[in-house]
Amino acid sequence: MKENDYKEAEQYDTAPIHFEDAIDSYEQVLDIIGEICGEVIAPNAESVDLEGSKLIDNEVVYAKGTQQNHKTLIDAGVYGISLPRKYDGLNFPMVPYVMAAELISRADGSFANIWGLQDCAETIHQFASEELKEKYLPLINKGYTCSMDLTEPEAGSDLQAVQLQARFDEQNNCWRLNGVKRFITNGDADIKLVLARSEEGTKDARGLSFFLYDRKDKAVTVRRLEHKIGIIGSPTCELVFNNAPAQIVGEQRLGLIKYVMSLMNGARLGVGAQSVGIAEAAYREAEKYAKEREQFGKAIIQFPAVYEMLANMRAKIDAMRSLLYETSRLVDMCKLTEDRNEMKQYQRLADVFTPMLKLMSSEYCNQIAYDAIQIHGGTGYMKDFPVERLYRDARITSIYEGTSQLQVVAAIRGVGSGVYLNRIKEYEAENILPELQDIKNQLLDMTARYEKMIETAKAYNNSEMYDLVSRRLVEAVANIIMGYLLLLDASRCACFTNSARIFITLANAQNKEKEAYIEMFTQKDWETYKLVVSQ
Repeated sequence: MKENDYKEAEQYDTAPIHFEDAIDSYEQVLDIIGEICGEVIAPNAESVDLEGSKLIDNEVVYAKGTQQNHKTLIDAGVYGISLPRKYDGLNFPMVPYVMAAELISRADGSFANIWGLQDCAETIHQFASEELKEKYLPLINKGYTCSMDLTEPEAGSDLQAVQLQARFDEQNNCWRLNGVKRFITNGDADIKLVLARSEEGTKDARGLSFFLYDRKDKAVTVRRLEHKIGIIGSPTCELVFNNAPAQIVGEQRLGLIKYVMSLMNGARLGVGAQSVGIAEAAYREAEKYAKEREQFGKAIIQFPAVYEMLANMRAKIDAMRSLLYETSRLVDMCKLTEDRNEMKQYQRLADVFTPMLKLMSSEYCNQIAYDAIQIHGGTGYMKDFPVERLYRDARITSIYEGTSQLQVVAAIRGVGSGVYLNRIKEYEAENILPELQDIKNQLLDMTARYEKMIETAKAYNNSEMYDLVSRRLVEAVANIIMGYLLLLDASRCACFTNSARIFITLANAQNKEKEAYIEMFTQKDWETYKLVVSQ
């Protein structure tokens, strides 16, 4: 579908001529990126974390290791992975793109932000004028960096409160941006997508439009670099726009309603990949240490308390990776299918799977980094081992691009609408190996109990009580979906069987706890919570 029946092979030497050729192309590029990750990015990660970026004469200067990472990937031609070939891209679908993002995140979670923000180009490609696309999209492959300038001192998660002003300059046929942006990842980027208030007198989302600012115009002051716990190699900036010239992307008034929502969904896929990558790196460090560290005459990996932790970490990573790839595939399908009804169906799925992915992968990433430190014991708390950096890098994943609490708000729609449950029924209908039927039976039982959980929560007839337990509902259905994805993976490859068994057993126990809470939760309990808040 992405290759449009391989018609571009006649026009571009790099275009595949058939399915096998396309798959081979994906694998070769991933091999190249993997090699760069192993030989360049990962070895640079420690020095990048120590050095960080610097602000010199209103310019953000990357750490030396970051500069080397960036140049190596530019020379390899792997920027603009998902863009069409007419804009010097590789025309890859989202699935191999997020695989590449996962590899880079495993090598250095902070550099993943700089590399991953090329996803801004997808928004330009989807919504900007042809003039803007022809001017800016070919620059991505040349290594021009991007940023999404959304949040402000008084507008974090609540983006409809954005106040940065955009006024049209008729004399110069451009828009002028004035105001402050805060917590902007890679804020001194070459190409900036900016959310601004274009309609005077408005206070809500309908007054916001989306703009492209070119760093060459030098009308933005980098007021400061933020000092952060982790992802030190990724510069986070506070910016002042000083009558900055900009071009509108798409139509006026649709900045937040349409374009930023699309951009944020792409960014949440990126955080999903980043979470998997950091978690994988933390697991590998913990496993290596557990095999080498001896206590009481044997390696600590031989103790049940330790190998249980490692097995659970492995199962969670396999589950979150399956959810990452499934969500990416749904995004591909809703973008590529030509059937309007199919497009709507996949869009509905992508809209609720994306926040679920962001929630579960970021929370698991934090848990796994925490457990990796625990397996190292006191040495993990020292800066002598990489897990200390991984632990700090992991923390942001459940905060930026929408906190875990906001992901629940977005994902709960899939519970009430039945979108998740319908998808589960489709997974149920797929064939599995006979020897896996026992764990499928667990999932069938979990699904039946999940339906009762929804009925119980709806029977509260109280929207605030429902909201209070909504995270449990979302996590419960996520456990079932990830369980099915792992079950299907195990039917394709035996290497996933252990993870499927471990994860589904864990998920079953967790869901029973959530069910018990929802069943016992009363109006009196809710009133107690409100009483605590009011004191």
